[in-house]
Amino acid sequence: MTSPGPYETILFDLRDHVATVTLNRPESLNAFNERMTVEIADVWRRIREDDAVHAVVLRAAGDRAFCTGMDVREGPWWTDRSFWSQEDPGASLGAKQQKVWKPVVAAVHGMAAGGAMYFLNEADIVICSDDATFFDPHASGGIVSALEPIGMLQRGVPLGDVLRWALTGNEERLTADTALRLGLVTEVVPREELWDRAARLAAEIAGRRPEAIQGTVRAIWESLDQPTSVALRNGLVYPRIGNLGGGPRRNGRRTEPRLR
Repeated sequence: MTSPGPYETILFDLRDHVATVTLNRPESLNAFNERMTVEIADVWRRIREDDAVHAVVLRAAGDRAFCTGMDVREGPWWTDRSFWSQEDPGASLGAKQQKVWKPVVAAVHGMAAGGAMYFLNEADIVICSDDATFFDPHASGGIVSALEPIGMLQRGVPLGDVLRWALTGNEERLTADTALRLGLVTEVVPREELWDRAARLAAEIAGRRPEAIQGTVRAIWESLDQPTSVALRNGLVYPRIGNLGGGPRRNGRRTEPRLR
């Protein structure tokens, strides 16, 4: 399937340097199918290549779920191809897989199940509403869970908790408070405040010098799969590239810092 043109499964909006991507299959609990996978890959490329985009909000339509993973009614659509041509959807859905170094703020409500972690593991900031729950249905369906828990480990979620999440299947769900304690999210807010909170965070970041923000994001993410010595070398080089030899640049705004 080629680039889709007008989107059918997601909504896209850009204003004041913040791109808002909304998963829009609420009737299917925002489970991703082949069309959504292609459209998400397309929108990440669009975001990466458009210098007008400084930050991103990733959210989902409907009342019940952020995303419940792959749409099992349509099945794994990639398995009819040659084994060597098959590619897991995780290679398309995650922002960092698409080399997007612009900060992504994910706003999670309701259920976030299984493959939803493709989105969340590669977001820069994840917040959720107080009704959010996180679980992995793979084990209950007799299916291997691999990329999703590996991504959680990379985010620093403790090994024992990742194993419990992956092995208990549908029988156990992480609450918003537990997700905060484990570091899966950084903030829990009332449901009615979720989208506004994510938008304000993204707007704050978008108001800063984009070259500095993107260089910071890239240095941090690349360090996760590099030896420390290589990451530190990049840590010396990236400021020279991104700062262009200049010192701190003030944006002229002074705000009272909030406490978290």
